[in-house]
Amino acid sequence: MTDQTDSYRVTADELRQFIERFERLEAEKKDLADQQKEVMAEAKGRGYDTGVMRKIIALRKRDKDDIAEEEAILKMYKEALGL
Repeated sequence: MTDQTDSYRVTADELRQFIERFERLEAEKKDLADQQKEVMAEAKGRGYDTGVMRKIIALRKRDKDDIAEEEAILKMYKEALGL
């Protein structure tokens, strides 16, 4: 019976470690999100359009060819609609 109890204790300790690590990472993620909000609030206070800034940030993550293709399609659709 002690082998099973010891095994359970080891598994419980390991599980607790995983959960605590995850919780620490969640706290770090929240801190980073708060810092990002502060950056955007500062930019907005200086007169920048944060919506446009977010779009630029998203574009910088994408492949240049994908962006070019999307822009070409958008241009074609806008011309078709007379925009």
